[in-house]
Amino acid sequence: MQANIQTDDMDARIISALGADGRRSYAEVGAEVGLSTAAVHERVKKMLDKGVIRRFSISVDPERVGLNFTAFVAIRNDGGIHCRDVAPRLRAMPQVEELHSVAGEYDFLAKIRTTHARALEDVIYEIKAIAGVARTTSTVVLNTEFEDRPMDLGWMGTGKGG
Repeated sequence: MQANIQTDDMDARIISALGADGRRSYAEVGAEVGLSTAAVHERVKKMLDKGVIRRFSISVDPERVGLNFTAFVAIRNDGGIHCRDVAPRLRAMPQVEELHSVAGEYDFLAKIRTTHARALEDVIYEIKAIAGVARTTSTVVLNTEFEDRPMDLGWMGTGKGG
């Protein structure tokens, strides 16, 4: 497990500003947080080097590219092989958008996006065919209130919910 890398209030403000729009210039971010362009650039470079910022990416609306069906699938290991051997097989499936190792009755919780219910059924059959998978339980999403939320670290310095 990686050590918790401490960020200060200014780093948190930069992360929040870039989280809202990663295409913003360092000059714009600097004007918002009260730093020079060079200072923002140097702080971002350090956060990239430390792995605090993993990457800059785009956010695509799944429905606009035909991924209209979302489900959360709980996956239980049968104990025949270790969960660590199951996870790479799930990672290789492009429909698995997220995979979390969880405590409780199940071992993994996967967020799956497909074009329709029949495609989800195909993915579930594929998951069940993985050696070590005992069973799955699916929860279909009816409506998404919000997701892909930009990270706002402003609350961390307030002592609220931390």
